[in-house]
Amino acid sequence: MKRQTLLYMVLILTFNCAEEKKEIEMAPKYVEESHSFAKPNDAVITHLDLDITVDFDTEVITGIAIYSIEHLKASEIILDSKFLDIISTEADGKPTEFELGPFNEQLGQALRIKISEDTKTIAIHYKTTAKTEALQWLSPQQTADKKHPFLFTQGQAILTRTWIPIQDSPQIRITYDATVSVPKDLMAVMSAENPKQKTVDGIYTFKMKQPISPYLIALAIGDLDYKAISNRTGVYGEKSMVDKAHAEFSDMEKMVVAAEQLYGDYDWDQFDVIVLPPSFPFGGMENPRLTFATPTVIAGDKSLTSLIAHELAHSWSGNLVTNATWNDFWLNEGFTVYFEIRIMEALYGKERANMIALIGRQDLEDELAGFKDEPDMTKLKLDLSNKNPDDGMNSIAYDKGYLFLRTLEDTVGREAFDAFLKNYFKTNAFSTVTTEGFIAYLNSNLLGPNGITFNTHEWIYEPGIPKNQSIIVSNKFKNVEKTLYSFLDTTAIDISKTKGWTTQEWVHFIRNFPDTITTNDLSQLDTAFNFTNATNSHIAMVWFEQAITHNYHGNGVDHNIEDFLIRVGRRWYVSTLFKAFKKADKADEALVIYKKSRSNYHSVTVNTIDELLGYEQY
Repeated sequence: MKRQTLLYMVLILTFNCAEEKKEIEMAPKYVEESHSFAKPNDAVITHLDLDITVDFDTEVITGIAIYSIEHLKASEIILDSKFLDIISTEADGKPTEFELGPFNEQLGQALRIKISEDTKTIAIHYKTTAKTEALQWLSPQQTADKKHPFLFTQGQAILTRTWIPIQDSPQIRITYDATVSVPKDLMAVMSAENPKQKTVDGIYTFKMKQPISPYLIALAIGDLDYKAISNRTGVYGEKSMVDKAHAEFSDMEKMVVAAEQLYGDYDWDQFDVIVLPPSFPFGGMENPRLTFATPTVIAGDKSLTSLIAHELAHSWSGNLVTNATWNDFWLNEGFTVYFEIRIMEALYGKERANMIALIGRQDLEDELAGFKDEPDMTKLKLDLSNKNPDDGMNSIAYDKGYLFLRTLEDTVGREAFDAFLKNYFKTNAFSTVTTEGFIAYLNSNLLGPNGITFNTHEWIYEPGIPKNQSIIVSNKFKNVEKTLYSFLDTTAIDISKTKGWTTQEWVHFIRNFPDTITTNDLSQLDTAFNFTNATNSHIAMVWFEQAITHNYHGNGVDHNIEDFLIRVGRRWYVSTLFKAFKKADKADEALVIYKKSRSNYHSVTVNTIDELLGYEQY
């Protein structure tokens, strides 16, 4: 009897273990995603062959997207499409049925393509339309050289679906090849292996052999030149910009070396930067192998090149290890800000790194104040269901995320934290991570083995900033504050006290004007330092913000503010100044300028400012 019972128990345990193993093996690879119609656990794309023709006269891209797919005998595969003209579809080279679902303002439409249980490829013939949000078509007048038109794409967060029908979720990674036909006098470049000079026929071929998320597929077309910095770094730009960019970004190879010394090999072969026209809506976009950058970072003294360090850092945090969903966006940006500041410290010293971190800390305080009525938006892990994921792309993800990681570093020690991060990037390379996956990794590989208790849950899932935050100190900023108040107490400003100041010191100086500052004070400072005509875009932006806030109209500042807003499309700068107008009860003035500048902005910036100013175009 005992022997039979023992045998029965062994059989039960064996069966249960087999069932448990089966459940583990069959666990869904992809998590639920509220910003994509795709069902990748049923059928998923793995490789894209893109063949497109770009027509600047009609401002239309026409082409075919062919995907290699994997599926578990699914009868359909679902892609994302928004504002695209879907002409026809094929499965393994033969016509197949497709259907577009109901239109959703944020997500567009589900593109359902019929497949059979052995389908290996699908093809979509399509055209872009005038509503395509990812593309910005620029006339020659809107470029630096004013001779040829220009086109660039911006895919993050969910705009790639507006120029390529695709499964537009960050957790889906694909390789791609592309053939792009453009006018013969223009050059095309992508987030892939790129040409260094123009072709004779205007046809360009590209290969991205490392798997990337769809939001990182990028295209730019213009009258471009290339200038190498090292055998793996260089810059693209219009003829009048490429030498300036080369000089400004000449430390790029040093940055790559510094980054590799911190957290391991650079896995993308080439790190180039293209300087786009000023309407580009971001400081930079970390498209693999080819970072897109705004010309506003070219100050002539390398003072704003922390942006290049930031985009380089994304080659590890974001491109190599990617947030699985847009609710986990802080995993991309918080890590990248931390890495950026470590690169800047390695190259330029701890004091400069701390000043950059403190500028970010000030931005974070402003963001927290802006969300006082929406405290849930100050959590690191967000719930962006039924919202545009752009809503989560703010200082919370960047600077609260950074502060969390810096506080962890302070708690466990830099040596242990560096070893942890290096292993994190290596272990999770070319994959996606959820917030919960990161927490599990953190507990298993850093906190648990070292017997450390840390309030991770409070940092990630609660609003605001916990009390155990890292305190960032800058002696230079203390001197800036002392100098500012000495200037306000005198009628004769000694400009020698500011000799050798960095951009960060000037930004801190201007940001710390007291509420009681008078227009006479502003005039005196403007006369001494010519802020109204600053060529450094960051200094100009914070000065213009103060001028609007304190009703200063001297030295032609009103004209310069309007010119700045018409010329520059960087969303951070533009939204800061329009917010200042609104806060100062000058919404009418803002609208007058916005009506002049709106056509120069990318849709990403337009959507933000339309909502901010309550603008409706009739």
